[in-house]
Order: sequence, then structure tokens, then C-alpha cells
Amino acid sequence: MEDEAEMYDGIRAQFPLSFGKQSKPQTSLEVIHSATRRTTATNLPENPKLSSSIANKPTADIPSLSSSSRTWLTSLRHQKPPIPKPNSSANGGPETDEAELIGPPRPPPAAQLGSDDEDEVIVGPPRPPAGQLDSEDEEEEMIGPPRPLPGPNVDESGSDDDDDEEEEEEENQYRIPLSNEIVLKGHTKVVSALAVDPSGSRVLSGSYDYTVRMYDFQGMNSRLGSFRQLEPSEGHQVRTISWSPTADRFLCVTGSAQAKIYDRDGLTLGEFVKGDMYIRDLKNTKGHISGLTCGEWHPKNKETILTSSEDGSLRIWDVNDFKSQKQVIKPKLARPGRVPVTTCTWDREGKCIAGGIADGSIQIWNIKPGWGSRPDIYVEKSHSEDITGLKFSSDGRILLSRSSDDSLKVWDLRQMKEPLKVFVDLPNHYAQTNIAFSPDEQLFLTGTSVERESTTGGLLCFFDRAKLELVSRVGISPTCSVVQCAWHPKLNQIFATSGDKSQGGTHILYDPTLSERGALVCVARAPRKKSVDDFEAKPVVHNPHALPLFRDQPSRKRQREKELKDPRKSHKPELPMTGPGFGGRVGTSAGSLLTQYLLKQGGMIKETWMDEDPREAILKFADAAAKDPKYIAPAYAETQPEPVFAKSDSEDEEK
Repeated sequence: MEDEAEMYDGIRAQFPLSFGKQSKPQTSLEVIHSATRRTTATNLPENPKLSSSIANKPTADIPSLSSSSRTWLTSLRHQKPPIPKPNSSANGGPETDEAELIGPPRPPPAAQLGSDDEDEVIVGPPRPPAGQLDSEDEEEEMIGPPRPLPGPNVDESGSDDDDDEEEEEEENQYRIPLSNEIVLKGHTKVVSALAVDPSGSRVLSGSYDYTVRMYDFQGMNSRLGSFRQLEPSEGHQVRTISWSPTADRFLCVTGSAQAKIYDRDGLTLGEFVKGDMYIRDLKNTKGHISGLTCGEWHPKNKETILTSSEDGSLRIWDVNDFKSQKQVIKPKLARPGRVPVTTCTWDREGKCIAGGIADGSIQIWNIKPGWGSRPDIYVEKSHSEDITGLKFSSDGRILLSRSSDDSLKVWDLRQMKEPLKVFVDLPNHYAQTNIAFSPDEQLFLTGTSVERESTTGGLLCFFDRAKLELVSRVGISPTCSVVQCAWHPKLNQIFATSGDKSQGGTHILYDPTLSERGALVCVARAPRKKSVDDFEAKPVVHNPHALPLFRDQPSRKRQREKELKDPRKSHKPELPMTGPGFGGRVGTSAGSLLTQYLLKQGGMIKETWMDEDPREAILKFADAAAKDPKYIAPAYAETQPEPVFAKSDSEDEEK
């Protein structure tokens, strides 16, 4: 028996402790992702002028088929009669008991058709050859209309199908992840800033509610809550957030004149200095003197930062020195003055800087030895209103510009006199609306704002870079505008921020078959169930005979009655007292203070001035003043005549 027990323990040690136990039921991924599935994956543009290739696509529910097949499929949807199994005696062919024939019944063979049937027109799809039909019936079921006969008319009947396949390939060639959607909520106003780190694990969102929220996909569950909230500058809107190339720090730009640097966990590392606003020349100040508009980290160097401001300058900073900037760039202006710089950006290699000026011009500087404020490329009046976003392509050939004049322009950096393409009817009401490229840069996308009389809502528009046409429009929110957007290359997920005056959030579009990690991880992670330790009941201790400091509060009714009796708390004027007094006060006949009343009653205070003659009260000090003069009498001793006082009235009355 002992040998069997030792043998059992030895075998049991090879298995985990959970072996044989019933595991908890787990929700399948299909059910999880079906809850986040979008109702409409893509919304095509209604205006045919925007994209002729999309406007000409069929929108019917039934795919392009021949007329006979379309009629048969429509009738089959409305009525579904029972389908009998084919019989060899009726059809003239072998029995097919194993496979059922789905679709219209087969016509009789040619031998059974008479001369009248040959002259009639055949209604419905043509019959397949006998040999091919028998082989298919024996092996598998036949679903849908039968295949047409091979012949000269095959190309004509199959032309529509080929067109459909080509159109489907055009739609799917971009592989835009739009099937599912989640929303990171928490802000109370429009989300104006967005930043996703290069690894795709953390998301930062800044809003007009003055806060920055930090989201971590690895530590976030299906409740989609942020793990930290920051307020960089009290009372200033958050305008731009940018990660460093190594993702260990991030830059936060607000409406104040000072940008801040935070580490990955949200701890403040430093704040750049503010310049002297009384110095006219901006190059002599050590920092910005007005509110910032945009900021971006250098794409290659983790120690360099670029910022733009309303004071009309761009500045390059060193992260290790918060007290002064490295370089001041003053844009070229048509007339002297200070024109705000609304946006700025680096190219992919960090060798070029582009700035959008409030006068509508785009100016580009190449960083080279001895470079200064004079721009290398100057495009005057590129837009009629403020420029809200600029974006370089990775190959350095294309520059995209987004403006408040409801337009998006594509520029060729080799020829900047005229834009390659101008996309209009893109409403933009926010100064932070940007542009983003897809990972392969075949597409670029931007958001639109909600107009008062419009019913489309906030959209995310996708454009083809090669064809320069609108590919798709995706509805993000029916009531909120879309401001910032990004397409992360590693996650293959699209981020779009939206909001209005009362709410704001970050929408994440993904596809379970195309995307990786990110939203897929946090959606599949269920929130932790509350245990008994999470509930804490506050103890209630009744101590009726405690000191006044530790005594329970009286009932509200009794406390209200006590406050009504107090003249200060009830704001009532004090009434005149008559009689012995009440509450520390005494009647008006005996004085106003309790201490005086008690002293008078005890005889310690005697008031004799009421009964004494004032003349006698003064003359009683006359003898002392004559014997020992101190103040006035010595000064007038030689010139002052001898005083003569009048006699008392009492003496006259006695006479």
C-alpha cells in the first residue's frame, strides 16, 4: 500500500495542481468583438463630384448578376417552397440521394422535349451539361443559380461579375480597419490633442477641459478608464502632445507661454522659461511671451523640441536646458508686426521645418550650417484662413496642409507655386485639426467638424495619394466634430478624437483580423470582480455622554430652533432690553454691561459726577496748582495778571 501511495504521489507531481478541476467559462473572442462592431463600416460620399469612381459604384443589395439570375434570386427570397429530391425516373439521370439540389428544378432532358418546347424561349438560367451536373450532385451541394453553359456568350454574361470583383478589389486594396470601434471617454470637452507612443502601448489625450488623460492598453480592461489625469497649466487649454522618439518622455503644449516635459508615468520633469514681454525684439528674449499654438518633438534626436507661439516666432529647445532656447526663427512677413504662427512640424529626418503663419503663408526652413530666419520656401497666401495642420511625407516629396477655410491642399515640394490638388467642403472649426498618413502612405486622412444645419456629423475622410481622390468617408459621431486623427503603423488601428462643449472622447477603429494588440487586448480583458474586501462599512458609534467636541450632532430640528434664537445666526436686529435682562444682557435702566451692573450693585463703582457742581470740581485743584505750577503757569508768571474769579452763584443766592 505504501508503494502504491508513493507511486501515486510521484505521478501526481508531474501534473499541475489545476489538473482535473473545472475551469471557469470564458467568453469567446467572437462575442467580445461583436459587441464593439460598427453598424456601418464605411460611408461613401454622397457628392459625385468628390470621387467619380466611388459615386459610380452600385449601391443595390443584390450584386451584379444577369437579369434571369436576379429575377430568380428575388423570387427565392420572397417564397421558399420545399425542395424535393431529384429522382432518376423524372430527370433521366442517376439518383442523387446523398446530395440535395438547391435552386430551381432541372428541366427535362432534350430527348423528352418536343418540337413546341424547342421553339419556346427558355426562362431562367441555362442548364449545365449533363456530365458536369451529375459529378457535382454526387460530391457536394449546389447552392445558388447553376453555372452558365460554356459558349460564345460567356464573356457577355460574366462581364458584370468581373466588374464586381474589380470593384471589390479596389475597396479592399487599402485594408482600412473599420469593422469595430471603442471609445476612450473621460473628458468633459472636445479632445484637441492626441499622441500614441511608437510601441502602441500608451495613449495620451488632451482636452479643452485643461486636463491630460493617460491610457495604458496593457493595464486597461473593458471599462476603458485612464490610469492618470494631469492638469499641466491651470486655466489653459491643452493644444498639442508629442512623444519623444524613445517614448520615455512627452511634451505638453498648452495655451500658456511655457511648455512642459513629463516622463512616461506623468511626473513633471521641467518647464521652459517665459520670455520678457517688454523686449520688442523676439530674438533677445529667452522664451515665448504669448500663448503656444503647437509643439513637436524631433523625430530622431530625443534632446530637441520645436514650438510655435502667438508671439510670431518658432523656437528650438534643448530638453536639458529649460532656461533658454537654442534657436529663434522669425517668419517672413509682408509688413512689420507680430503675426501668430498657428502650427509647425518636422519632416521625417528632422532636417526641415515647416510653419503655418496666420497670414495664410507656408514657410519652410532647411536646417543647415549657418541657417537663419530667412525661409528657403515661401508660399504666400496658400490658404485664405489660419492653417491648422501640416504634414510631410516620408519621402520628402509631398506636403499636406489643412486650414480653417474648409480645405485640404496637397503640395509638391519640388514645385510649390500651385498645389497639386485642392479638396474642399471639409468643415474645420478647430485650430488643432490635423492630417495623418496611413502606414504605407497610400492614403492620408483628416477629420471634419459639425456644422449647424448639417446632418452628416463628424466624419473621417480618407484620400488616395496616387489618384488624389476621396476614397471613403467614415462617420465617427453624429453630434461631435473630429479634430485629431492618427493611424498607428504597429497596431494598424485608427485613432480619432472628437467632442463638443459637453463631452469628448477618443474613438479607436480596428479590425480583429487586421489589427494587433492595442484595442484587441483591453476589450478582451474583463474587469475584475469585486470581492468582500472591496466593501468597507463605516462603523457608527453612539456616545451620548461624551465631551462637546466628540458629542453627536443634535437633530436638525433642534439645531434649527437654537439658531433661530441666536440673533447673529438668524440675522435679526437686537431688541431693546427692559427689566432684569436675559442671556448676558441687562436692561437699559441699569446699564448695558453685566460687569458694570454687578459692580454698581456691590458699591464698588460710585458715580458722583451727576450730583457735583463742575465749578467746584475744577477749583478744588486751584490750591495745588498755585503751590506747585508745572505746565502753563511758569510760562506766564511775569506777564500774566492775577486771576480774579467770579463768586459762586450759591453765595449770591444766599444773600
